[in-house]
Amino acid sequence: MAAAAHHAALLDEEAIAAYRRDGQVTPHWRLADDRLAALRSALDRLLALHAPARPDFIPLPHVPPADGEPARLALAREFFEFFTDDQLLDLVEPLLGPDIVLWTAAVFCKPAATGLEVPWHQDGQYWPIRPRATVTAWIALDDVDAGNGCMRVIPGSHLVGEFSHEKSTREDLVLNNVLNDPRIDLASARDIVLTAGQVSLHDVDLVHGSAPNTSGRRRAGLAVRYMPASAHYDRRIDPGQASQTVALDFAQRPIWLARGEDRAGLNDYRVGHTHW
Repeated sequence: MAAAAHHAALLDEEAIAAYRRDGQVTPHWRLADDRLAALRSALDRLLALHAPARPDFIPLPHVPPADGEPARLALAREFFEFFTDDQLLDLVEPLLGPDIVLWTAAVFCKPAATGLEVPWHQDGQYWPIRPRATVTAWIALDDVDAGNGCMRVIPGSHLVGEFSHEKSTREDLVLNNVLNDPRIDLASARDIVLTAGQVSLHDVDLVHGSAPNTSGRRRAGLAVRYMPASAHYDRRIDPGQASQTVALDFAQRPIWLARGEDRAGLNDYRVGHTHW
């Protein structure tokens, strides 16, 4: 009973209903100031290690480097401990259930004036998860709004199913699979405006994207992705190259059973875990 009440305090029934209806919700819960400061410090160190490559999309900040380099190893541990923190798991449990897999995360950091566009898309068409099931916690490390390229969503689009996409060769996009389905009404788009420390939760099938950052302010956030342990992270599926800026290897990335039991009985939690 105590656990259920705790979950309700983080994501109340109204928020759960909004998520089911719209495919996105911004909970009342937010990061404590000290945790936000620690994550911003970790981000600064990650960006310094990542330079001079573009920072718009940095996958797997929580995964230890293959070379075991101490600074990168310590930084990966710091992100991993946050991504498996009880409060984040409590936030997504009302939406996923008690059995939760942390399967990926990424930094999305649009530099001031030059941040790239994220085209309209559905996340699920990039990923080897069957059935398609993921809640993304998008954690704002900066204030984000329309001026610096906040996420935009099409409310309710997750209820339609899979939309068609096409490959793009544009070099000014973070991702290269672009929505091209005439059924979607972009006029209904909603800006997800967040202050630093706020979290947006969205569904695997929600249509969303973001404009380039032409402002004088950075726009940085963490996208942490959890799936129910009843789903299968199927390493045999090759979803193809999804990013214009970074090569991705879905088959070899590690996943973690963060809470509960592996209900699918098919997930491999050993691949990629050789460096810790």
